[in-house]
Amino acid sequence: MNEILIRGLRVQVFIGVPDAERAVPQELIVDVTIEPIVRFGDLHDDISRTVDYAAAAARVSDVARERPRRLIETLADEIARMLLEEFPARSALVEIRKFVLPGTDHVSVRCRIERDGVD
Repeated sequence: MNEILIRGLRVQVFIGVPDAERAVPQELIVDVTIEPIVRFGDLHDDISRTVDYAAAAARVSDVARERPRRLIETLADEIARMLLEEFPARSALVEIRKFVLPGTDHVSVRCRIERDGVD
């Protein structure tokens, strides 16, 4: 298994079900696991054959900030789909942590999407 991991990406977003919660930005923590289409042993040290993790992290931040949302579930799905559409990835796993539930460290959601038809 070959994976690229981006851990602890902090994004400021307008998110939440109540209007009052969406009125002010809040920090979410995003973790991404990307399985590239080309195996590491076949990259031949060529970045154009793999997922550029700096570009992927920037795009995750862009997607998160592009509009307000009610659900972190929606955001996780949108990020995972974007990763498969824009990068040479076989699959993408996105976990988003939100810090709003009293008495907990955080709540989180995970979304995994796989590309169809990739060997």
